[in-house]
Amino acid sequence: MARGIAALPQFIPSPPINAFHIGPLEIHFYALGYIIGITLAILITRRRWRALGGDPDLVNDIALWVVPAGIIGGRIYFDITTPNDIPHVWYGVFAVWTGGLGIWGGVALAAAVGAWRLHKLGITVGPFANAIAPALLVAQAIGRIGNYFNKELFGKPTTLPWGLEIPYSYRLAGGIPPQDLHYATFQPSFLYELIWDLALAAFLVWLGHHAKIKPWGLFALYVAGYSAYRIFEETIRIDSSEYFLGLRLNMFVAIALTVVGVVWFIMAQRRPERPYTVLPASAAGAVEDTKPDDAAAVLNAPEAADSGEADPGEADPEAAEAADPSATEEAKADDAAVATVRSDE
Repeated sequence: MARGIAALPQFIPSPPINAFHIGPLEIHFYALGYIIGITLAILITRRRWRALGGDPDLVNDIALWVVPAGIIGGRIYFDITTPNDIPHVWYGVFAVWTGGLGIWGGVALAAAVGAWRLHKLGITVGPFANAIAPALLVAQAIGRIGNYFNKELFGKPTTLPWGLEIPYSYRLAGGIPPQDLHYATFQPSFLYELIWDLALAAFLVWLGHHAKIKPWGLFALYVAGYSAYRIFEETIRIDSSEYFLGLRLNMFVAIALTVVGVVWFIMAQRRPERPYTVLPASAAGAVEDTKPDDAAAVLNAPEAADSGEADPGEADPEAAEAADPSATEEAKADDAAVATVRSDE
């Protein structure tokens, strides 16, 4: 028994391949990881958005905009902050399949495009941001598996049992310091981030169910929590990076965004409670002035109509139409408008 245990590897081996073929098509595990992660993020967000009273199909619409924006933003950030890692070919700045998506750049551009799309549809952005926050962390965690197959995103040399084996050719390509080239195993930074992302996602879901988190609150905690982890990660990573004042550039970004996220969360929680819109308006007149306490009445209005119960103060529809046809049309538009619900998580 002891002999069998001694035979176990004392490190995490590197995968022998980073892609496979289906006919002439080459599938990279890095890209596949992000595809799976994005799919899971969409499914999770659909479920959470439905729980807020929104139309889950809206998530698909938003995904068509934010996913390409996230990839473009992530690649731009990577090209700017780690120019030495760009492949030396004419299409190198676009070669995302070889690795290289900056999370912060991707989230920033995707958030801007998503907010624009939601605003255009007449939907309040804050509640949607809360719904998507845990899903983003799950997508990032799955995406980190691709870093394992690409033999990248590793940290300082280590002799720990979970040290990651990096072949010599990848050590050279990774731009690590020359004095570390003779080491064979390194801190698996990608694995640490994967675990942290899933744990933080679970915490945000739990917090949303057990505390009253106002719009933007969970998203702000996502920004603060992920960035706080990156402060730690930047202290152990030795791969190629741009430096400023002796520190990795991403260290400054991580510190700044951690502070921004914490302040953002505090401000969001202190903001007065206001109604918000979760469904796109299908007609011109949207219900915008409904108080939060009246949300149940708004959502249950169709049921009251079906049961035959009428508002005592409501005028006869036919008489109203005869008196003012435009008023009746406006009322019909209001009936088709978006429901306004309480700003609770």
